Amino acid sequence: MRAVIEGQTIPGMSDYDTWAPVYDAWAADMTEDIAYYVALAREADGPIVELAVGSGRVALAVVRETGKPVLGIDSSPAMLEIARERAAGLPLELRLGDMREFELEEPAALIYIPFRSLLHLHGWRDKRRTFECVARALRPGGRFAFNSFAFDHRLAATLDGTTQNQHGVVHTLRYAPADNRVDIVRDDGAKLSLWWATRSEWEGLVDVAGLEIEAQYGWFDKRPPADDSPELVFVTRKA
Repeated sequence: MRAVIEGQTIPGMSDYDTWAPVYDAWAADMTEDIAYYVALAREADGPIVELAVGSGRVALAVVRETGKPVLGIDSSPAMLEIARERAAGLPLELRLGDMREFELEEPAALIYIPFRSLLHLHGWRDKRRTFECVARALRPGGRFAFNSFAFDHRLAATLDGTTQNQHGVVHTLRYAPADNRVDIVRDDGAKLSLWWATRSEWEGLVDVAGLEIEAQYGWFDKRPPADDSPELVFVTRKA
């Protein structure tokens, strides 16, 4: 399957284009999620979809290691262009779209959202729309998997207002607890905002969408979730 880009620009989502050139450096410390999502893809008996596919960091590994085709959807044309170049000759289809309102030609056996990308959605409403859209797009018994950082107010208090250098990406962190938001402001003025959710809020979103929790982990090695878990990792299933 040839890599293609379809669709039109998604209003209000173009800010992510400015992060495309530095995304690899930004994501360099996240490596353990790849084997985890590859393993889920191996178990999938049917179409596989990655939402917020970005530059293809995870999807390309899934395609190469399983030999299965993947549909990747993202709102950033610049991110998709990088993924397209990397996917030449591989069964990775790339589509411009919004995870809050996408449609599939065939129900999926696995939909996953890696690298905490659900946090780019503002508040409960946008997250709920995404969960409900995913539920509609899954076949019976299909899985929806995602991960999110576990918010730590002590760490946030320490980092608030500090300037970080993450593999050459210089940025300042600004926390807004009343909005469950952290703003990441690069030294060139480009900004991303993340809206975190608690473990119980994720469980509520799963329930509202009519999905069932199959497993919860505190990291990609499948350790049980604990009060001090650094990550919230979910596998859900459509009944």
